[in-house]
Amino acid sequence: MGYRLGVDVGGTFTDLLLFNDTTGAFWRHKTPSTPADSSVGILNGVTAICEKAGITPADVEFFLHGTTVATNAVLEGKGAKVGLIVTEGYRQIMQIARSFVPGGLAGWIVWPKPEPLARLENTFEIKGRMNAQGNELRPVDDDNIRAALLKLKEKGVEAVTVSLINAYLNGAHEKRVGELATEILPGVPVSLSHEVLPEMQEYERTLTTVANASVRPIVGRYVRNLREKLKSSGFAGSLSLLRSDGGLMSSEKSEEHPVSLLMSGPAGGVTGALWVGANSGIRNILTLDVGGTSTDVALIENLDPRRVRTTEVGHLAVRASSLDVKTVGAGGGSIAYVPELTKALRVGPQSAGAVPGPVAYGKGGTLPTVTDANVVLGYLPEALLGGTFKLDREGAKKAVQTIADTLGIDLYAAARGIIDIVNENMFGALRMISVQQGYDPRDFAVMGFGGAGPLHVNAVARLMGSWPAVSPVSPGVLCALGDATTRMRTETARSFSRRFDETDEAEVIALLESMAAQTRDELKAEGIKDADITSLFEIDVRYEGQAFEVPLSIDPETLRRDGLAGVTRRFDDEHQRLFTFNMPSPHELVNLRAVALGPVLDLPAADLPRGNGDPSAAKLRDHELWMDGKMVPAVIYDRAKLKACDLIPGPAIVIEMDSTTLIEAGCDGLVDRVGNILINPR
Repeated sequence: MGYRLGVDVGGTFTDLLLFNDTTGAFWRHKTPSTPADSSVGILNGVTAICEKAGITPADVEFFLHGTTVATNAVLEGKGAKVGLIVTEGYRQIMQIARSFVPGGLAGWIVWPKPEPLARLENTFEIKGRMNAQGNELRPVDDDNIRAALLKLKEKGVEAVTVSLINAYLNGAHEKRVGELATEILPGVPVSLSHEVLPEMQEYERTLTTVANASVRPIVGRYVRNLREKLKSSGFAGSLSLLRSDGGLMSSEKSEEHPVSLLMSGPAGGVTGALWVGANSGIRNILTLDVGGTSTDVALIENLDPRRVRTTEVGHLAVRASSLDVKTVGAGGGSIAYVPELTKALRVGPQSAGAVPGPVAYGKGGTLPTVTDANVVLGYLPEALLGGTFKLDREGAKKAVQTIADTLGIDLYAAARGIIDIVNENMFGALRMISVQQGYDPRDFAVMGFGGAGPLHVNAVARLMGSWPAVSPVSPGVLCALGDATTRMRTETARSFSRRFDETDEAEVIALLESMAAQTRDELKAEGIKDADITSLFEIDVRYEGQAFEVPLSIDPETLRRDGLAGVTRRFDDEHQRLFTFNMPSPHELVNLRAVALGPVLDLPAADLPRGNGDPSAAKLRDHELWMDGKMVPAVIYDRAKLKACDLIPGPAIVIEMDSTTLIEAGCDGLVDRVGNILINPR
């Protein structure tokens, strides 16, 4: 009997979900995160959840983990001190960058450039050069390389990056620098650009490789520490980490290639939403993952989430595939305030976080937050987690009253104002990934998860016109569920810059197939059977002379059947949807990628017992909440006692261990066969 354990470490809580492969039974657990060393919180959770299920850690075959270690290292500027080796004449590559200034025309008269991850004083040039065809123009000189590496040693760098011009075509020079680096700087991790990102555009290639080197020591320490602690607890299975693109990679690979983990945290929620969608027959989903500090949104069309070729973290944009997730600073802990200057109510992005937290948590918080407003309005009942967790409603009222007094309005209007503003912030993020990308939100359902998603999903669906609003099974630990149900994924890339009319179709297919063989071998080395591996191709295409390419993914059979003509048709359709026009210019190939995917885990969702449509057996008590400008009667239900086909008339509140769902007045919630609540206007 196989068990899989998904673990998602957030800023406030560490969520765990244990899955029995054979029966589909699952156990869930939430434990406070331990920011100083997150493996402590993880192990507390592992011990607790194994006890619940009556097994030992030795019974767990797969430990699957989404982490924000790499993300936070970048956001907090805590990456390693990186030394950079470049070709002669390219020393300022990180400083010149793309001369890109954010903001509109003259929007920033003064813009302090962010400090590059590899400083100028730690960047050294070496002789030697490859030409644009990948042939050696000038050889490298070992003594010259040694001198540069010794200077890096003096500077005390903690990681080394080698990025030489045209290395994506021929990495021989970089390899030689790498060999000498391991000899002169033993124990210092070396990242070579032709291994991390074998694509043209030297700035993007250098930046991505430097970012990889910068987070490598931190991620490496974290992963090794976690592996050792799990081993000592008796765990003997495999440890994998979630990549930004929603696939899994082995923990060993993640130590070498941590740049693929920058969006690991939010990716778990999207893969969890995919699993729920597949089990409940909803194929088009807008995801709304509301945590304590921020909200992540993504778009899934026909059970395929949108991927992008850049991962953005803070002001850093690196070339690595990731799910197209947008984040806004609006969460349960976001603080409400009224600026002196405008006297207009604002919410976030500052957050009360885990410590001191919202006032209602009684942990010493004093500033009014979104959670406090939800408590004041009666959307969050005082007794949570089965009565083990009491909320301080009086404290929350006092805090929100400060906002009401400043604005000169009554307490409930102020609280509802806070909720309306945070809902508008979430609505704005969802518009960015749907309407602005050419999708009609009325064709999608909105799925709210994370601790506070189901509290806001009804209101956000109303703003978007996207129905049903879905509150999935165990929304609070959906990210951990996503970690537990994803497939292994690996990819390789190379540049292939040619016009379509000058390209031999057979050559492109042969290249892609040799790349596919390489990625399949990587998965086979992880112990996956060849028959279980699926290959996919990705081709970046643009109009000749453009600097913007559109990535298209295609399966090998379709490519062999429709050839390159099929690819240009797909590109024209996608370009039309994104930009509303096409051009008569010739098409140009830019990059080729091959992706290998492990087996799809057909994990079943357990069916609920069928009811007769009347939810009264699950009723806990009558309640009052504020809606449409007045206090109205409502009912509180226990989610664990609801049956399939139950219809819950709003206004109502459904509570469970890890989350609370709000059904607004004028809407009804229908429980589907696997236990999701689908909310529609009456």
